[in-house]
Amino acid sequence: MTISAKITLAALVLLASLDIRATRSLTRFEYHQNHMGTQFNIVLYADRNDLAEKASNAAFARVAELNLRYSDYRDESELNELCRTAADRPVRISEDLFLALSLSSEWSELTGGAFDITAAPVIRLWRRARRIKEIPDQDYIRKARSLVGYRQLQMDQKARTVRLAKSGMQLDLGGIAKGLAADEALAVLAREGIDRALVAAGGDVVTGEAPPNSPGWVVGVAPFAALQKTPLAQLVLRHAAVSTSGDAEQYLEIEGIRYSHIIDPRTGMAIIGAGSVTVVAGKGSISDPAATALSVIGPDKGLRLVDSGLSKFGPLAAIFVQVENGKIATRESQGWKKMMKYE
Repeated sequence: MTISAKITLAALVLLASLDIRATRSLTRFEYHQNHMGTQFNIVLYADRNDLAEKASNAAFARVAELNLRYSDYRDESELNELCRTAADRPVRISEDLFLALSLSSEWSELTGGAFDITAAPVIRLWRRARRIKEIPDQDYIRKARSLVGYRQLQMDQKARTVRLAKSGMQLDLGGIAKGLAADEALAVLAREGIDRALVAAGGDVVTGEAPPNSPGWVVGVAPFAALQKTPLAQLVLRHAAVSTSGDAEQYLEIEGIRYSHIIDPRTGMAIIGAGSVTVVAGKGSISDPAATALSVIGPDKGLRLVDSGLSKFGPLAAIFVQVENGKIATRESQGWKKMMKYE
């Protein structure tokens, strides 16, 4: 039996194979809930309905808990409370939020600021631009950029405190939150006794052990589905994650120029042109920020970074997709084809 599910942000197609002989012991279950502005999908195999429901409910509860930590949309979130108070003094925060900020700072250092969670002021300008279909005024961009800079995020690991160097700074964890949450949901499922599982959140997919009698979860990469008769690639994933970052659905087009929803924190400007990046890694907390950062860096420097500069994160591969005149062109990292059988 073959299943499929559409992942909204990246237009991924998820497939899982189930051998008929395995149905006597394990049954496939699928659950959906909305969190973090997208639909979270959990696919798992269990021998009892009550176990499947208990495990999935616990996983979704963990995602909801993290959303209360990470959200920049919810006024009562821990992240927004931090932004309101941390310009005056160091603020002690939860382990969950400190981990997200620590990982984000590491990615900022690795990418020279191409990944930067302090870019919220300019990100909000461009969100409004997409709503009103008007490019932000350069004066507004300059003012917003004065509040951006990952080195202005001051962290004390021992005390687990954070201070923002300037009043008015805002943080946005959109480039890493869903990957972290998917990792955590999968970990909860494992603690509940479910190891054959997949968690998908928008353009982020995290996998555990393979489905019964299958080498892995098959994930089709199709970021621009309208231009593709078949997926660009079909990855077979087991204990791995895949994330896609791109502007297939969210962009602003003015006078023939396409402005992505992805912002370069270093300039305050939206990325121009239609494109996407898909990254395969060991965890969603790696693939998610990597895809975001590489979208900003671009294929030339990005592929060099993947092939030589990110080995500390374990096996990692990426494919860049660019659309010009209705045609798709791709560029791959050295290890991309190996990820077709990632284990």
